Amino acid sequence: MPVTYIIIGVTVLISFAGYNNSNLMRQFMMNPYAINKRNQYYRFITSGFIHADHVHLFFNMFSLYFFGVTIERKFSEVDVFGSAGILYFISLYILGIIVSDIPSYMKHRNNPRYNALGASGGVASVIFASIIFLPLDEIGVFFIPIPGFILGVAYIYFSWYQGRKANDNINHDAHLYGALFGVLFCAVLHPQSLPEFVEQIRNWDIRDWSLLNRFF
Repeated sequence: MPVTYIIIGVTVLISFAGYNNSNLMRQFMMNPYAINKRNQYYRFITSGFIHADHVHLFFNMFSLYFFGVTIERKFSEVDVFGSAGILYFISLYILGIIVSDIPSYMKHRNNPRYNALGASGGVASVIFASIIFLPLDEIGVFFIPIPGFILGVAYIYFSWYQGRKANDNINHDAHLYGALFGVLFCAVLHPQSLPEFVEQIRNWDIRDWSLLNRFF
């Protein structure tokens, strides 16, 4: 069984438990003030396993399902990872959750009212690791196929822009830093992945885009 399925199952169970237990939700949330004043560092991890509502949970887990199995399999195929590919995948996901929350922690560590939750940072790390290895694979966005590297650029810009506005109660910085961590993770552990990424982009012909092939 892919580890992706196990992560999804655990996240769904904990999230549903949190919906019915407000105390559990409060204990697991990313609360920088509690970390700073009470040394509750576990929140860096537990906050990635609970979600605000069913929609929040669905979109994160659907994205993880779509990309997780792909990059999990890819890690197992890369020689530098070898038989430890699964452990690298787990590390990518968990560290993505932690790293993406560090900027929020630094910014809000003296604000007892700030809370955040969700697996967005870890999911973004997985998505962008997938884009680094398979940049030309097309991803359906509202049934429109878009090459991964184009979607990646748009995703980073959108997260940066929305993060500056900060008016929709979504921690877009977690998306942005999670995505950047996914790229960094691949670059450090498998440096050849970046030249291979660039080479695939260089050889791409816009006429290969399936969306255009529908009309031309």
